[in-house]
Amino acid sequence: MLHVNEYFEGKVKSIGCNNSEGELTVGVMAVGEFTFSTSKKEFMTVVSGTLEVTLPGETKSRVVTKNEQFIVPANEEFQVKVPEITIYTCRYE
Repeated sequence: MLHVNEYFEGKVKSIGCNNSEGELTVGVMAVGEFTFSTSKKEFMTVVSGTLEVTLPGETKSRVVTKNEQFIVPANEEFQVKVPEITIYTCRYE
């Protein structure tokens, strides 16, 4: 079954499912700045576009572009700046 998620007044939207790889989402982020909270470990990959990500415990952001991945531990917050509309996937553990 597919489920649709919408955050930040519609500026971030995703479609999720469970399959043989586990729980997954594919989504789109509009231009903006967002703070996300995790409940599970997240493996995020940029499919198209660019994200500037500040991970837990870090003070400097890192630029993540097409085909690059970053990992966020469970029960943490992380900040994302989106300079252009960006498509991403996320796998949860």
